[in-house]
Amino acid sequence: MKVLHIPYLDDNYSYMIIDETTKEAAVVDPVEPHKVLRVAQENEVDLKFVLTTHHHWDHAGGNDKIKQLVPGIKIYGGSVDNVRGCTDKVENGDRVSLGVDISILSLHTPAHTKGHISYYVTDKEGEDPAVFTGDTLFIAGCGKFFEGTAEQMYQSLCVTLGSLPKPTLVYCGHEYTVKNLQFALTVEPDNAKIAQKLAWAERQRRVGLPTIPSTIQEEFESNPFMRVDLPEVQIKWGASLLLKPCVKSATKDNWKG
Repeated sequence: MKVLHIPYLDDNYSYMIIDETTKEAAVVDPVEPHKVLRVAQENEVDLKFVLTTHHHWDHAGGNDKIKQLVPGIKIYGGSVDNVRGCTDKVENGDRVSLGVDISILSLHTPAHTKGHISYYVTDKEGEDPAVFTGDTLFIAGCGKFFEGTAEQMYQSLCVTLGSLPKPTLVYCGHEYTVKNLQFALTVEPDNAKIAQKLAWAERQRRVGLPTIPSTIQEEFESNPFMRVDLPEVQIKWGASLLLKPCVKSATKDNWKG
């Protein structure tokens, strides 16, 4: 399995997932279809379907166009999320196959939108599993509650995504890592993992490189919204604060509507 970053707009990422045995591919949130098709041609792959994480225009806005450009392509999206151009609705636990080696599991991760889907991707070898989290889990952050609650976000982050194998690679929808880690360091100023990752992320961005992917393990080490159960976090901020006020503070400057 191979994953390619496709940057678009100001800070978004789309991703192309390639089954290297068959050269079949899927693409996550292809808002700029012509760019996606150019990447497909350069890598000599056959684009089979789209995985849409949620209905916001900067993730689903290219679906109608890519259907025109690639006749017969399937567009997957959450069953309750009203995804533009959707041909095949998915619910939590539904599986899709890509080529002969890749299995894709749909995970319902609501709060940013009520029908948000994250896609957990594995190959036959079981090596380098990956999850495409859209605007639910960011590197060291999480998405705004446009259509859900703090309780739902906690479930999505710490239970659903947090139950994945710790080495799972995390591919999110936006390049927000530096700002998120700066906030995380205000939550835990003595957390060496956060400080080290912030320094690394700043170096990456200075030379124009992505800070993605992370891993589930790294998120448990440095993401304040996956660390709200820890006594040291609760003692510092007060157990009554927990997730909801922290999310409002952390993300007010970090996303687009």
